[in-house]
Amino acid sequence: MLWVAIIGLAMTAAAVALAGRRALFLFKLATVGPPAPERIEYAKEHAGDEIKAQLVEVFGQKKLLKWTPSGIAHFFVMWAFFILLTVYIEAYGAIIQGAITGRPDFHIPLIGQWSVLGLLQDFIAVACVLGLIVFAAIRIKNSPKTLGRRSRFSGSHLGGAWLVLFMIFNIIWTLFLARGAAAANGNFPYDGGAFVSLALGQVLPASHLLEQIALLLHIGFMLVFLVIVVNSKHLHIFTAPLNVLFSRRPDGLGGAPELRIDGKPVDFEDEDLDPERLGRGKIGDTTWKGFLDFYSCTECGRCQSQCPAWNTDKPLSPKMLILDQRDHAFKVAPYLLQGDTSHADTDVLALLEKPLVGEEGVIHPDVLWSCTNCGACVEQCPVDIEHIDHILDMRRYQVMVESSFPSEAGVMVKNLENKGNPWGMSEMKRADWIEELDFEVTLIDEKMPEDTEYLFWVGCAGALEDRAKKTTKAVAELLHIAGVKFAVLGPAEACTGDPARRLGMEFLFNMLAQQNIETLNEAGVKKIVATCPHCFNTLANEYPQLGGTYEVVHHTQLLAKLVDEGLLTPVTPIEEKITYHDPCFLGRHNKVYSQPRDIMSKVPGVQTQEMHRHKDRGFCCGAGGARMWMEERIGKRINTERVDEALTTNPDTVSTACPFCMVMLGDAINEKKNNGEAKETLEVVDVAQLLIKSVKG
Repeated sequence: MLWVAIIGLAMTAAAVALAGRRALFLFKLATVGPPAPERIEYAKEHAGDEIKAQLVEVFGQKKLLKWTPSGIAHFFVMWAFFILLTVYIEAYGAIIQGAITGRPDFHIPLIGQWSVLGLLQDFIAVACVLGLIVFAAIRIKNSPKTLGRRSRFSGSHLGGAWLVLFMIFNIIWTLFLARGAAAANGNFPYDGGAFVSLALGQVLPASHLLEQIALLLHIGFMLVFLVIVVNSKHLHIFTAPLNVLFSRRPDGLGGAPELRIDGKPVDFEDEDLDPERLGRGKIGDTTWKGFLDFYSCTECGRCQSQCPAWNTDKPLSPKMLILDQRDHAFKVAPYLLQGDTSHADTDVLALLEKPLVGEEGVIHPDVLWSCTNCGACVEQCPVDIEHIDHILDMRRYQVMVESSFPSEAGVMVKNLENKGNPWGMSEMKRADWIEELDFEVTLIDEKMPEDTEYLFWVGCAGALEDRAKKTTKAVAELLHIAGVKFAVLGPAEACTGDPARRLGMEFLFNMLAQQNIETLNEAGVKKIVATCPHCFNTLANEYPQLGGTYEVVHHTQLLAKLVDEGLLTPVTPIEEKITYHDPCFLGRHNKVYSQPRDIMSKVPGVQTQEMHRHKDRGFCCGAGGARMWMEERIGKRINTERVDEALTTNPDTVSTACPFCMVMLGDAINEKKNNGEAKETLEVVDVAQLLIKSVKG
């Protein structure tokens, strides 16, 4: 057995050296860019949440199990890696003990002869093989050769995936061969439990040479696989737990991250601020967390399959957005690490100077500007990649440094700068809706009245857009009926800055946010109710970055509570079939799914019918990410796609809880009416409008 130990340990040393060299390269490449100290600080401060995330997402495979067949298959294959580590301890123990004593009958101390362990090892190995069969079937069924861009594997490195499946299969069959041969020779540590290994021991010949060769084959395949893993997309085995550890909690949705330079939040009043360093203009500007995203991508395409842009024939694939950056980073890695391009040839220099975003860049502008920030990619990613963060960082550079963005959005920016709202209307019109009510609404002069519980944040759409004003009046009436004291800012209210930030104009967002925070703080505001999910998200999740911390609720949350408490009682039946559309910034970004549905369930007569894509898999209306103010010139319109889906439920009404969604869905429905594809009575309403109709009768 000495020769077996020598060969086995020599192979191990070589493989570990190769893998270690690659790991060192990956670490150095990831740390070329700016630091991300906020990630480490957050992980330290919220250690409990991070431990829970590891247990739930990594070990429990929560996100993967959302897709049941592939999720279950991955669960067993992943746990095979953990449990079968005991088999490798036994294998190395056998070759070392065999070299010393001549008897390769090693067993793990204390637990190494338990039948339960033997059963668990064989069971998980068999389950792993079944998982590999499921993976192969899924890949064949969803082959890009058959489905084209409808395949979630479109654009993935398919050869590498099949190689990984082949190598895992080799590890499993050699595992059973080695264990069966050991059982045949009387060197197997288990008398029972290991049902496959013991059965093989009954049919395999008693041959020490076979056992030795099988051990070397098993160890050899594992070592080759290790080298393949650190050089392939299967690197996620090691990096995914780290990526989960340093992700934003509860997920990478909600508030957008602060703009930082060298790990520090940008102060736009700093005279030494280098404007050329705003956002991400080249791959070297990516933080180590961004590189962890690159390394962790499994190329599974779940993000791609859920992306509204990709599903309406636009060039944005969240998966390819990550892979294209990763592949470019690997191409320029030697020169990024050396920092010396004096000996580089023309082709290399052209590659290094290739812009991150551009017509000839790593990422095409049409890819960057197709994103609606809906969060479907982040929601579905099993390894917590934060695609929106990458997009926002690149947009920030394009907007603030290159001044390169869709021209229509420029009008919105000017309106925000000059009038404090995207439509460019006078701030004095923000209180016009109050005149249409038959009761008084408190308009804050300087301070919130002491008996006032909520500031009603009306928002730009709620105050200035005719369809959204119906929601505003409905909410105000409902609060009045329920006896909830509220007040509004009127002309003193300005846009929260969401469109500016999502466009990438961080400076303008900062200016608007600080103006609003000053107004709110001077008025003594503590609690806010907002009808627009974008305002709600910004006030609740982004204003705290600038010192504005308030208790913020969406109107559906407050109204559902008032109905539960009996302060609002729906009485008049609404005999309609209604399908509800989840706003992305209310649902996925803030996990408010139940309250709008709870309100509708309390309205007599309402028959609710869910669309195929709903809740965390809901489909975007197309307005987020500042897309509300950009033309949609490529592929099918996203709002049209969503309305086509709504029409499959044959609704009398489409309900939602967002002014942007009302506009987008309403426009698509009107187009369908004009074409005779939707009944003339079909309309889009806010949940609050349904409730007030039933409450007032």
